[in-house]
Amino acid sequence: MPAQLTLLVGRLSDLPVGGVLTVNPPGQQAISIFHTEDGLYAVDDTCTHQDASLADGWLEGCVVECPLHESCFDLRTGAVSGPPAKRALRTHRVDVRGDEILLTPSADS
Repeated sequence: MPAQLTLLVGRLSDLPVGGVLTVNPPGQQAISIFHTEDGLYAVDDTCTHQDASLADGWLEGCVVECPLHESCFDLRTGAVSGPPAKRALRTHRVDVRGDEILLTPSADS
């Protein structure tokens, strides 16, 4: 099993609460990192219902709402918390070291 790659993707001081940072790790689809009151959460950026960027959606607490058809996802788990989506998002590990945001993309498909 190959080792997971951890990437330096940004600075915490550049990502205010309520903000989102979208990155494109090599060989992966886009991942968005949301800065909530509870911390940073990283999920696949594309809604599982239809091809829309969740970074363009609305953030409330730890839930992001898709801008296209209003599917909602819990950022902590990736679980669907509002239809029409039925499939969960893939989540990713995000850590903060000092002011650095570190992303470890999930190996799960």
